[in-house]
Amino acid sequence: MKPLKIIFSASECHPFAKSGGLADVVGTLPRYLKAAGHDVRIVMPRYASVDTTDFKPIGGPLGVPMGIIGEQWCGVLEGKLPGSEVPVYLIEHEVYFGWRDLYNDEEGVGYMDNDNRFVFLSRATMQLCKMLDFAPDILHSHDWHTAATALFLNTIYADDPHFKNCASVLTLHNMQHQGRFYNGLMNVLDVGWEHFNFREIEQFDQVNLLKAGITHATMLSTVSPTYAQELMTPEFGCELDSTLRTRAHDLVGILNGVDTDEWNPARDTLIAAHFSAKDLSGKAVCKKALQKEMNLPVRDVPVIGIISRLVNQKGFDVVAEAIGDLLQMDIQMVLLGSGEPWTHFFFGDIAALYPQKFACRIGYDHALSHRIEAGSDFFLMSSRFEPCGLNQMYSQIYGTLPIVHGVGGLEDTVSNYDESRGTGDGFKFYGLTAHNLINTVGWAVHTWYNHPEHLKKMRIQAMEKEFTWTRSAEAYVELYRTALHRRGV
Repeated sequence: MKPLKIIFSASECHPFAKSGGLADVVGTLPRYLKAAGHDVRIVMPRYASVDTTDFKPIGGPLGVPMGIIGEQWCGVLEGKLPGSEVPVYLIEHEVYFGWRDLYNDEEGVGYMDNDNRFVFLSRATMQLCKMLDFAPDILHSHDWHTAATALFLNTIYADDPHFKNCASVLTLHNMQHQGRFYNGLMNVLDVGWEHFNFREIEQFDQVNLLKAGITHATMLSTVSPTYAQELMTPEFGCELDSTLRTRAHDLVGILNGVDTDEWNPARDTLIAAHFSAKDLSGKAVCKKALQKEMNLPVRDVPVIGIISRLVNQKGFDVVAEAIGDLLQMDIQMVLLGSGEPWTHFFFGDIAALYPQKFACRIGYDHALSHRIEAGSDFFLMSSRFEPCGLNQMYSQIYGTLPIVHGVGGLEDTVSNYDESRGTGDGFKFYGLTAHNLINTVGWAVHTWYNHPEHLKKMRIQAMEKEFTWTRSAEAYVELYRTALHRRGV
């Protein structure tokens, strides 16, 4: 089959700009698509925080029609995704993107012009394809920020010969954020007010950009099979479950992969000792090194790691409710993360009250995250919802058994412990309550103390699992070809 021409349009891409898992997907998947022989390119904003050292300007100014605002002009910088030949195009517009933070001001409030910023990015993607004379087979957008590309393909560019053989795919990474704005944004989108109806763009008399993308994309994907099913329920669909149910046959869940060039305990340069499923001795060295680094007593007790955004989605209100009972167990806990201000004070106080058992580092430290994965016995993820999740997969690769709330990608990637056979690669609970969390941590700790032979068997089972991006890329190519078939190309 002929190679595909694919354009990724996204608000973030690792390593240039990142706030979450979206950036990891956009910064990794294209490398594997390129390795499979496809022509894949990435479009994203040039935020002030992006290092443009290895980028160069291309062409002249790019004109971007913005409806009632008029035509806006921007520069385009071209570079490469590190370690690959994948082109990355930065859209340079100082008014829209000349900020260090991606979405929010210093108070954590979304920028007032986020609507125009990302409509501009979506429309700029279309215009850039024409400037480059790149006629894509697939226009792949991500979350609400670039969902309007699918809308544009079906409206403004419907009769444009440059896009006549193009299908669209929209990947839903997190339904909680939808791009809801005042209805006057229709005059900026400039697709015609006839599309402002409850089946396409309108929701509660507002423009919902994610809804527009869901309605107009040829195919939809999300980042785990279970999350794909959850999205069509009121509990997880964030008021768009009915819209998604109308597209049920076009929605596919594809698990994210893991970049094993970076996350591999056999050659990780950031950890104290290397180890593998065939020789676990280095993991004990990593555990002692972690205890020393976090100023915890070097004791042979279960160490439970947490690396997360400290926010409601991740269930930290429940962790806070449970923490007193958890620390009555003979364990140690290590937490790395930042988020809602109350969590910084609360968990900082817990560290002061229980210095022998609980260590807390507020912020993010990439190297320390590797050492926590390598040195912990268990890894706690108490997410209310989790589209895919990566840390549970990192943990398994490092022989650190996840303790998880069985939702989304956590349900798909963690096999629950079977006490009768000593098998599984983690511990799951259902229903996010302090009671269930405490009991499941207790179950894992009991296993550590009373069934070490099971623990070793589980670690090996976890480390032998494969979470390859190669497999994920193959699934996306199949999705792309399905989209082209649905489009009649």
